[in-house]
Amino acid sequence: MSNPLLEVITANRAGARAALPSICSAQPDVILASALLAAEKNATLLLEATSNQVNQDGGYTGMIPADFVSYVKGICATAGLPEEALIIGGDHLGPQAWRSMPADQAMAKAKELMKAYVQAGFTKIHLDCSEGCAGEEAQVGDELSASRAAELAAVCEEFAPDPNRLNYIVGTEVPPPGGAREEGEAHGIEPTLPARASRTLQMHFEKFDELGLHAAKERICGLVVQPGVEFSPFHIDHLPADDGKALRAALDPFTNVVFEAHSTDYQLDNAFPRLANMGFAILKVGPALTFAYRQAIYALDQMLDWLEEDKRTAPKISKILETEMLSEPKYWRSHYQGSDQELRLLRHFSYADRIRYYWPQEKVQDALEALFAALQTHKIPETLLLQLFASQTVERARALQSHGFGIEKALVLAEIQQALDPYFFERVETPQLEEAL
Repeated sequence: MSNPLLEVITANRAGARAALPSICSAQPDVILASALLAAEKNATLLLEATSNQVNQDGGYTGMIPADFVSYVKGICATAGLPEEALIIGGDHLGPQAWRSMPADQAMAKAKELMKAYVQAGFTKIHLDCSEGCAGEEAQVGDELSASRAAELAAVCEEFAPDPNRLNYIVGTEVPPPGGAREEGEAHGIEPTLPARASRTLQMHFEKFDELGLHAAKERICGLVVQPGVEFSPFHIDHLPADDGKALRAALDPFTNVVFEAHSTDYQLDNAFPRLANMGFAILKVGPALTFAYRQAIYALDQMLDWLEEDKRTAPKISKILETEMLSEPKYWRSHYQGSDQELRLLRHFSYADRIRYYWPQEKVQDALEALFAALQTHKIPETLLLQLFASQTVERARALQSHGFGIEKALVLAEIQQALDPYFFERVETPQLEEAL
């Protein structure tokens, strides 16, 4: 059976400008829009869940790993994406969801997590044991992190239906699950030093060998490092101008290993092929897609105001969400700082997009149903569409209507696809950056 992830990795290591976006989201319209776009482009779709989102206890989505796999496959089938074009991965898999426990207890939970993930059919596995448990430093060193990662890989090897299908991603220089640093932290993200990247990767190989995981060691295909991209609630750190050749050279001694970039959300379009040329063959994105979803919903909410004015009976989405976020602030409180007005803006319009945790709330879902039902009773003028959505989004939405979607749903999917489309850049079979861009 072919492995499309390894095909991209092999091409990248051979010098091609090749990379695969990795969509880290459980939002159904994000998954649907992504699957439709991948099907349209005859491309592979890589979808991932984090250990906070999905775990053996349900995570914050309420889904165990097997539930998530069924959920994703169902949406992708609706989109017409062939199952062989779908890769399901696990991100930040390790003890971090239970880091308030002593290390032995947290690792026991992490081992249960790994078993559940691989048995459910997850094949791309990011082993992340970088965060300390109770009584430990917030971030542990490479040796301890790699030792724990090897222990978890041993579980994967034991319980995966076919260990040969597993691909391991390792590395500790990553933002915390959920993404985004806090506003007020110094701007300017330092890229990973090449020597540190080499040391981290070598340490994982050694710890796999110590446990006799020689076959599993050959399945390590990615290292998470920092290319210098990040975002905070109101700020984006764009990819530095450096060509990254020194960092890419750190991969030279390691066959079939590439870099994985996290928090690539909101980068300029030309950053993605540049990252590919720097050896980043896996590009993680998530909040930028739910940010686009929120943009579309708020635009539709404003559209209904124009169509109905004082006759409107459907509740305002933003007001419902504000009430929900204030009544249950746990998903945003520790991430945002500022005055009452600044916090209000952050809750709704932050790049960190903590509002994404509130869309599944029952009252919010009821309000969304009412919004879409009300819009479906109107013939919406093209001029109003163009007032609230970019012309490219409207054009894409018209094409999506051929799948049977109403214009309202099509606009939401199109807005998400506009954010994702730059990740599907044209592959160039050359190692030369100046020729490829």
